Amino acid sequence: MRYTNMTVAQALVKFLDNQYVERDGEITKFVEGIFTVFGHGIVVGLGQALDENPGGLKVYQGRNEQGMAHVAAGYAKQNNRKKIIACASSIGPGAANMVTAAACATVNNIPLLLLPGDTYATRQPDPVLQQLEQSYAPSITTNDAFRPVCKFWDRIVRPEQLMSTMIHAMRVLTDPAETGAVCVALSQDVEGESYEYPDYFFAKRIHRINRLLPTEADFGDVLTMIQSSKKPMVICGGGVRYAEAGAVLEQFCESFGIPFGETQAGKSACKSSHPYNLGGIGVTGNLAANTIAAEADLIISIGSRLSDFTTASKSLFKQPAVKMVSINLSRFHAYKMDAVPVIGDAKATLEELTIRLKAAGYHSAYTGEVKAAKDAWQEEMETLAAYCYDDDFEPIVKAGNPVTIPEFVELTGGSITQTAALAAIRQDIDGDAIVVGASGSLPGCLQRMWTTDHRDAYHMEYGYSCMGYEIAASLGAKLASPAQEVYAMCGDGSFQMLHSELGTALQEWMKINVLLFDNCGFGCINNLQMSNGIGNLATEYRYRDDAGKLNGGLIPVDYARVGEGYGMKTYTAKTLAELKAALADAKKQTVSTLIDIKVLPKTMTDGYKSWWNVGLASVTGIEAQKEAYRQLVKNRDEARRY
Repeated sequence: MRYTNMTVAQALVKFLDNQYVERDGEITKFVEGIFTVFGHGIVVGLGQALDENPGGLKVYQGRNEQGMAHVAAGYAKQNNRKKIIACASSIGPGAANMVTAAACATVNNIPLLLLPGDTYATRQPDPVLQQLEQSYAPSITTNDAFRPVCKFWDRIVRPEQLMSTMIHAMRVLTDPAETGAVCVALSQDVEGESYEYPDYFFAKRIHRINRLLPTEADFGDVLTMIQSSKKPMVICGGGVRYAEAGAVLEQFCESFGIPFGETQAGKSACKSSHPYNLGGIGVTGNLAANTIAAEADLIISIGSRLSDFTTASKSLFKQPAVKMVSINLSRFHAYKMDAVPVIGDAKATLEELTIRLKAAGYHSAYTGEVKAAKDAWQEEMETLAAYCYDDDFEPIVKAGNPVTIPEFVELTGGSITQTAALAAIRQDIDGDAIVVGASGSLPGCLQRMWTTDHRDAYHMEYGYSCMGYEIAASLGAKLASPAQEVYAMCGDGSFQMLHSELGTALQEWMKINVLLFDNCGFGCINNLQMSNGIGNLATEYRYRDDAGKLNGGLIPVDYARVGEGYGMKTYTAKTLAELKAALADAKKQTVSTLIDIKVLPKTMTDGYKSWWNVGLASVTGIEAQKEAYRQLVKNRDEARRY
């Protein structure tokens, strides 16, 4: 047996460079590289190791720690969790910046390896620069903030700890049922300490992602439930995408006449054009999926977390006797909504179910309902695409300050509706283009309106709805799929919050296209606020008025000039014709682009037969708020309790 004397940081780099995953016989190198914003707590430790011998790992330079971690999450998601980029930061604010990204990855079950620097294990220089001190517990550091938002956490205070810790870190990162953020905090003095590491620690490790099948008892339960149902419906969740089971789900639904709706994470696992694909489901779902969901007598959830948006706060499935079965690798998620849990891989389970249901001669009792629902939604889609600012214009979202729209037009010259913009974008960009989004009103419009027949071309983070994810994750998606055009669907609020990784995209010569929907504020939350009788309070971008309130004039921003300052090719689109011209020219560019789209407020899609449970004031002196609360109580009474 051989041993090699090396530092903790050097051993970590060598270990990461030898990790692989295998699924369906295909072996993939798991760790592509390391993203970092170097600081004093890591640059001479992990930084030294990467400088001396990075092996096959590529080093990426981030601009903001949260941003670079979102890039890594976007990269892992676009690779269907088979490849990752680790993220390293200094102690203190650099580490704390990654906490949001860690939570985002964990909520969405995306593997994200975080390697923040930490305080000295010896405590000799305490308090070291950037150290957070707690008088009651000297072992607490900033990195303890990662504990509640990670699926695995540890701190390396001795060199030999690295071995067992990293093996467990890989166990979690490569487990489809448990994956999420993993934090391994590196005490900065220990990073440089040496140890005689056994060579077998650095052997090539292949982590198999096995396709687990349900037990015979589970198969018996789900077969009985499907065979006794007349109008079942499938929910296609993110687990279908990550299992690369889209084609199998399409075949399953076509074989038995079962329609399916898509969650945000599941969208683009299947082709939008499939005759049984109803499109987005739930609060941000469309008319077709929500209509069929209301009449279904059995819901077959596949790979879904069954969030409040997917189930319309447990109100979407309206048949009194409706039953639920949940196929999921995670027992935690499978037990939600009081469903019958079926623990198994989406692809393998569907393949076996198809064989058994065919042998039983099953077919649903749907006749023309699915086509009728799809036809009705197609008619609505045409209306949304044609929606324009003319003499007959009315905002889709009725709630809101009535002066906002003419004020916006006068200030910016913009006259594009959000729904017409999305329809034009879908028509004009490449069929295999990847769209990335996360927050605001755009995820709702996209889940309802976006169509694609290219698998994994819809990349939405809507488990955490994390503003600032869009641009960073677009770079991650581009790194994963460099041959495809990538478009960040980004509101002006998200752009202002975090667009730092534009610098990294330009540095790496990775072209991303930012489609910036400027409606002068947080339009989605403004709608929620005002539709419940609450005044316009700190949701539109307005100057402070003479009365001391944030109700002065709208604040104009020239976002094209911001992008130009980075070195991007930029455009401003105030009309639909200008938008289409910009889209056409952007496709010709080799550098990243930004289109500043001046989009009219209140012109996003509205809800379709769905409800969202939000906490409203039960006591108020405002009549509009009283009525909103009365409606809330009514809807809560009609929803399932758990």
